[in-house]
Amino acid sequence: MAAMEDARAAREARLDALEERITQSVQELVSGEDWRRAMEFAARFRTRSFNNTLLIWAQHVEAYEQGRVPTPTPTWVAGYTDWKKLGRWAEAGGGYQIRSPVNARFATATPGNPESWRRLGKRERPRPGEVVRRRIVNVVPAYVWDVTRTHGAPLPEQPSPKLLEGEAPAGLWEGLAAQVESLGFEVLRMPDSDAMRGANGMTDFETRQVLVRTDMDPAAQVKTLAHELAHVRMDGPRQQGDAREHRGISEVRAESAALMIAAAHGMDTSSYTIPYVAGWAANVDGKDPVQVIRRTGETIREVAKDILDHLDTPQLGNGNPLSLHLDDPGHEAPAHEAPNVEASPIAPLREPAPAPVRAVSGRGL
Repeated sequence: MAAMEDARAAREARLDALEERITQSVQELVSGEDWRRAMEFAARFRTRSFNNTLLIWAQHVEAYEQGRVPTPTPTWVAGYTDWKKLGRWAEAGGGYQIRSPVNARFATATPGNPESWRRLGKRERPRPGEVVRRRIVNVVPAYVWDVTRTHGAPLPEQPSPKLLEGEAPAGLWEGLAAQVESLGFEVLRMPDSDAMRGANGMTDFETRQVLVRTDMDPAAQVKTLAHELAHVRMDGPRQQGDAREHRGISEVRAESAALMIAAAHGMDTSSYTIPYVAGWAANVDGKDPVQVIRRTGETIREVAKDILDHLDTPQLGNGNPLSLHLDDPGHEAPAHEAPNVEASPIAPLREPAPAPVRAVSGRGL
């Protein structure tokens, strides 16, 4: 019994240390440039939660500064078991600690009754007519390794999109426009910004129209459309909480999602501008700035990942070796890795159109 208590106390201490590291990493995101780099990094590791992305990023930077890894950013990251499946072995002491959710199966014949759910054993099968759902029952520390801290069988290189400056990836406009239209909005190309109060793009929730100016480079037009699609997904009649209270959060969310979508397609995002992150987070009355940024970062990641998953355009890898379905830490229900961080509501694709409400987005930066 004493050994179990000691193990539990050690695990809690490790989780507390990880929480402190996440908080420290968020506090360092105090400028548009820092936030841009964080979003570009998140685009490469979009299957992982925002919290775990920050943990991997911070630990890899530390390893690079100490000369333990050859590159300033990770390339492919996976757990011990998945590297073993690929014929590679993780180096002892070279892993990055993350928060891994523990799932359990629950079954019931009356899913509408919250009291009726019972937890299934490891190999227990549900009874006839029962519904089975997975739930997060715990969060534990776990490890993942960058490919540079593994050795073994060689891995094939994944192709990366190559774009000229100002060029847009083939088919990306059409794919984004199709998603906008699936949500009941019309996409209109405008000759210039005069009809949009000087903005590059605009979303009108009353007329259900998304406007994008066409006197810009194709890449800028596509990035603006991604920005407006993010507004459609996250704002308008469904908008609640911090983004409704503070306009800056809405704009940063939309621009950050557009940045992630662009970065996943190999587009140069160095010239993109994002408002001062700490400023808008600190100005949400009664809210902890760290929690605001963490919640916002996870919402951005979820929306950008879902948009990318519904596109058939060539994209950069997502940080998983060979795009395998990974069963190791950090890939199960990432939105629930931090149970105390509440996610904002997000409009799913092909959702029935809500009642018209007059609300126009800001500039499609």
